[in-house]
Amino acid sequence: MRKIEITDVSLRDGIQSLLATRVRTEDMLDIVEILDKCGFYSLEVWGGATFDVCLRFLKEDPWERLRKFKERAKNTKLEMLLRGQNLVGYRHYPDDVVEAFVKKAYDNGIEVFRIFDALNDTRNLRKAIETAKKVGAIVKGVLSYTISPVHTVEYYVEIARQLVDMGIDIISIKDQAGILSPKVSYELVKALKSEFPKYPVHLHTQTSANLAEMAQLKGIEAGADMIDTAFYSLSSQTSHPAGEIMIYVLREFGYQVDVDEKLYQKAGDLFVQVRKKYKKFDVLPPYPDVGVLLHQIPGGMITNFISQLREQGMEEKLPDVLEEVVRVREDLGYPPLVTPTSQIVGSQAFLNVLHGERYKVVTKEVKDYVKGLYGRPPAPIKEEVLRKVLGDEEPLYHIRPADLLEPELERIREEAIKAGAKSEEDVLSYALFPLVAKEFFEWREKGEPYVPELEEKEEKRENIPVEFVITVHGEQYHVQIAGRGEPTQDGRTFFIRLDGRLEEVLLKPVRELSPTEVVSGDLSSLGTEVKPKRSKPVALGDVASPISGKIVNIKVKPGDEVKEGDVLFVVEAMKMENEVHSPISGVVEEVLAQVGETVNPDEVVVRIKPKT
Repeated sequence: MRKIEITDVSLRDGIQSLLATRVRTEDMLDIVEILDKCGFYSLEVWGGATFDVCLRFLKEDPWERLRKFKERAKNTKLEMLLRGQNLVGYRHYPDDVVEAFVKKAYDNGIEVFRIFDALNDTRNLRKAIETAKKVGAIVKGVLSYTISPVHTVEYYVEIARQLVDMGIDIISIKDQAGILSPKVSYELVKALKSEFPKYPVHLHTQTSANLAEMAQLKGIEAGADMIDTAFYSLSSQTSHPAGEIMIYVLREFGYQVDVDEKLYQKAGDLFVQVRKKYKKFDVLPPYPDVGVLLHQIPGGMITNFISQLREQGMEEKLPDVLEEVVRVREDLGYPPLVTPTSQIVGSQAFLNVLHGERYKVVTKEVKDYVKGLYGRPPAPIKEEVLRKVLGDEEPLYHIRPADLLEPELERIREEAIKAGAKSEEDVLSYALFPLVAKEFFEWREKGEPYVPELEEKEEKRENIPVEFVITVHGEQYHVQIAGRGEPTQDGRTFFIRLDGRLEEVLLKPVRELSPTEVVSGDLSSLGTEVKPKRSKPVALGDVASPISGKIVNIKVKPGDEVKEGDVLFVVEAMKMENEVHSPISGVVEEVLAQVGETVNPDEVVVRIKPKT
């Protein structure tokens, strides 16, 4: 009987895939204690998006979460997902930050590091692997799986060879989008076991397209030693196979699995009620995403994508954005869509759809990617995209991106302490997410209780009439709303039946109430003039943000001379930074926003007086 090891990923990848990572630590502690007694190889509970979300949305210290988990997991190794030189962030960090972060993660409870690079550029994994091995941790070296003309079995065997040479302990196949077919799973695992017979092969594949269980069975048949699962109440959709079911099936085939499936189910039972608490973020449809075989966006990204498009008021544009993702990915050399490249490709696709023109607005991250600052793309970037994104003057880099970065931890430490850091872990949080960490430190210092927004408020809502009779000067008209067209600059077209006759009318709103005002019945502003926070741009020098987001940097002040193309400010949206450039040369007259403020399109942020 060949033994199959299982890692449970419910409390990291499960919550990230299905609940936008918004589950609070207090709702997982009892479950950790149960999982710890089940007999897993490890519990993946940290890394990925959990670090960012703890600080940004949950007002929790991610390091404290890890320590609490470790207190309750006395028998089982804790595992994290580490993005190589990106750590748990979205840019490359200098080697000194990578080294310090890995050491502190180990000190706080992580014993297994699953380390990947979004481009499979192993140069970006070297420092993290080297540091993890030095502190005595177990390292899973990851092959980020994707489908493209260049991603062949031979390609992945070569990446695995480079990882083995770096000293990894386990070869890990990471199928974040759930697109690994049973056939390819068998062929890839067979090739890896043939080339590296002494190394365990670990299979991580998600259930987005309902391929994962088949891929796991065929991979195990080919020699895979370890798989990832989630308990049943956080399984399926874009998550992972239900571990309780996989244990049953594997034993039926004669494999040894030393996991207590009854205790495992008990953890799942406990989470049934917890999941109800987070129904606001439980937005995925209950059927497989067969489209993932085309767009290849991983589950955790899809749930965030839906939420972020909703925030931009563009949820109906999701199909258009997913189609554009395919084109952008091809333009950029077929990067696997895993953080941060999934965000890089996804946000650029969103901007292309938003502006109706491809690469009219380009994020800073796309520019850095095209320059080579994220590493070596799997295939060459299209020449026309290179020219459009960078022009003729920008340099391209072909070395390990981190070799361009100066050590920054000592320089940042004093700045972090001024921002409210109280420990070395706080300093690292600040190094990774300066603005987000500063906001968290300020909230923590105030000592105010944080009440998470979990469930939609049950408000009394009046029905919206779609068929009604209006009386004007004694004359009655029977009106039915038949449909509406797309919004334009002139307003929105509505189709109404007026006394049975279909008419097309144009509605141009002059002023609108927010949903909150409508729900609450607060109509006090009717009949009064409502002034926006910032005026709309009217002149060439009135510069607005191209997208709703938070200002993270302002590069200019009143009186500064700027040239056409200079960066004026940076807006963060969808976790990507968007540089806003000056459309003209001139002098800055006004700066109408501050760092940390949220701005919307059609609001002047910087006003420039043109040179005469």
